[in-house]
Amino acid sequence: MTRTEPHPAEAVDALAVEHVSWRAGAVPIISDVTLRVAPGELVALIGPNGAGKTSLFNVVSGLYRPSGGRVLLGGADVTRLAPYRRARLGLGRTFQTSAVFASLTVIENVALGIQAARGGSMRPWRRRSDRSITAAAHDIADRVFLGERKAATAGSLAHGEKRKLEIALLLAAAPKMLLLDEPMAGVSAEDVLALAEVIHGLTGDGRGVLMVEHHMDVVLDLADRVAVMHHGTLLACDSPAAVMADATVQEAYVGEAL
Repeated sequence: MTRTEPHPAEAVDALAVEHVSWRAGAVPIISDVTLRVAPGELVALIGPNGAGKTSLFNVVSGLYRPSGGRVLLGGADVTRLAPYRRARLGLGRTFQTSAVFASLTVIENVALGIQAARGGSMRPWRRRSDRSITAAAHDIADRVFLGERKAATAGSLAHGEKRKLEIALLLAAAPKMLLLDEPMAGVSAEDVLALAEVIHGLTGDGRGVLMVEHHMDVVLDLADRVAVMHHGTLLACDSPAAVMADATVQEAYVGEAL
């Protein structure tokens, strides 16, 4: 895959995490983390279990209030905003476990996501006046390579297909910044490449992506930059080649994992 070049340095960051810290009670979990994602850039966040990756996602998405630092989305300070307000400003997130409407079809899931983002009726696929929503849902389903599964119920999809549908639900809200938390978790080997192709296309229209992932081959193939967390701190953030060659990173994580 050919990586999408990030936008010029003068562009406003899709996401900026500035000197963020977070404690669980008296225990420091994240310590002084600064990380930026440019529009059109995919940054992979790696590190061993317990490094603080998901905690950082929780701070960025608003589930946790940081004990220090701030979070900016498209240049706007969202540190004190609730998760739903961040979503309205263009932040989308997946979680480690799949979350779709199992009894609805693929198209119904995506159409519901579009209507939720627009407001109004929550049964858009049954209304003739909402044909534009249905058409948009078909377009999004095609973008995530679920074109042949549009009429299938979400509960009948394979795990890799459910991951694609989760991404489709995010795209339904037209986000500007995506957080993908281990999108390959539990996905069969034969589905990894197809899902990676979907993720590869997410930055094409200037959308920023921050992705936690343990599949190093996927990380090295997709990421513009790789950020490494260890014991709640950011060890390095650089090109995949530079990070893999970093002796500190190798000692803390990569060499052990490989």
